Amino acid sequence: MKKKKLAVVAMLCFFALNAFSQDKNFYIFLCFGQSNMEGNAKIEPQDTVNVNPRFQVMEALDCPTLNRTKGNWYTATPPLCRCKTGLTPADYFGRELVANLPEKVRVGVINVAVGGCKVELFDKDHYESYVTTVPGWMKNFIKEYDGNPYARLVEMAKLAQKDGVIKGILLHQGESNTNDTLWTKKVKVVYDNLMNDLDLKPKKVPLLAGETVNADQGGICASMNNIIATLPQTIKNAHVISSAGCTDSADNLHFNAAGYRELGKRYATQMLSLLGYKSSATN
Repeated sequence: MKKKKLAVVAMLCFFALNAFSQDKNFYIFLCFGQSNMEGNAKIEPQDTVNVNPRFQVMEALDCPTLNRTKGNWYTATPPLCRCKTGLTPADYFGRELVANLPEKVRVGVINVAVGGCKVELFDKDHYESYVTTVPGWMKNFIKEYDGNPYARLVEMAKLAQKDGVIKGILLHQGESNTNDTLWTKKVKVVYDNLMNDLDLKPKKVPLLAGETVNADQGGICASMNNIIATLPQTIKNAHVISSAGCTDSADNLHFNAAGYRELGKRYATQMLSLLGYKSSATN
């Protein structure tokens, strides 16, 4: 009997310690997609200063040049995706959140994105056949995630759940699926898999999806925004983030640094609203 009692006490202590280690005021957000989530714009000096340490990034791979190791948290100084990527919407999403949330709240992002990829890359049951069709340069990016970006995102998310609470998912993808009328259903597959694999409740974890470069900037994939607009019809807790007025680069495919800053703040404004707060952003 004594052994059984000791085992029960040990188990209770284990669960108590694990519950204590998880900070309910550490809000974690998963970010995935293609190049506009990966970060295409050059990081400018203003983006590397005054990053609040309450905003953190979990590095999704080893980056010795940044002194970062996979699976660890760091102050979210860009780059926030892979070791040599650029500015992303996640940068100013996090900055805007910590500027408007109570001081006790920290924000963490995990960004797994691959330039040029279709959303099929994140379908855990069919990604392998898709990868056989992509060009060599994309395969090299995918290899950095051991060939399976979705699995890496889930791996990092499970680690993060020991530290905090996943509060939302940010998606920026669609350029490579332009005019694909099945896109919303494909996104739902990924979203549903994340909910199941991470034991999350859809009602509590919104999906925020950004538009591609808008027609008002000459966006060459702007027609995709008509499809993205219908995402809330497929995923009840999905919210579309407008790209109207967000400036872009010369290729009319990627946002420029100013465009990423504005788009990131818009993601944050939506998330703050869902959390019951207002954004101080005036732009």
